[in-house]
Amino acid sequence: MLRQRLSFAAVSSRSFGRGLSNAWLLKALTVAVWAGVAFSAVSWGLRWSAGGQVHSSAMAAPQALPEVDTTAAARSLGAVSVQAAAAPSLASRFQLLGVLDGGPNAGAALIAVDGKPAKPFRVGAAVADGLVLQRTEAKRVSLGAGIDGPPALTLDLPAKK
Repeated sequence: MLRQRLSFAAVSSRSFGRGLSNAWLLKALTVAVWAGVAFSAVSWGLRWSAGGQVHSSAMAAPQALPEVDTTAAARSLGAVSVQAAAAPSLASRFQLLGVLDGGPNAGAALIAVDGKPAKPFRVGAAVADGLVLQRTEAKRVSLGAGIDGPPALTLDLPAKK
């Protein structure tokens, strides 16, 4: 029994020694954490109290921006200069794809307008704004302002390839 008491005393003295070092370490760690919290609170408090004030050394003096030649910048990036867009010629808007000649006031033509799919038009029908199919011939049609007026445009069938 004496032996058990001695071993118990030895164990408790060892634990007591570690306990002192652990307690000291715990206190030091607690002080360090609270010091960090205090430092953080003071830092944020100073930032909020400063508000919109800016130190003169931190603010840079405004500089005038140089004039930029936008056309030169566009050319350096690969843009081509745009001239006044020429209106497409009247003849380039129409393509004659087929003709049915039926006489002086009869006939029809298959015409594509502005690159759209071709549509059939009879003599006297409006092909586009202000243009009417005036007459048909074997491989040619005439377009004009009115059916009896002078032709404004003559379209020919393209040559076969």
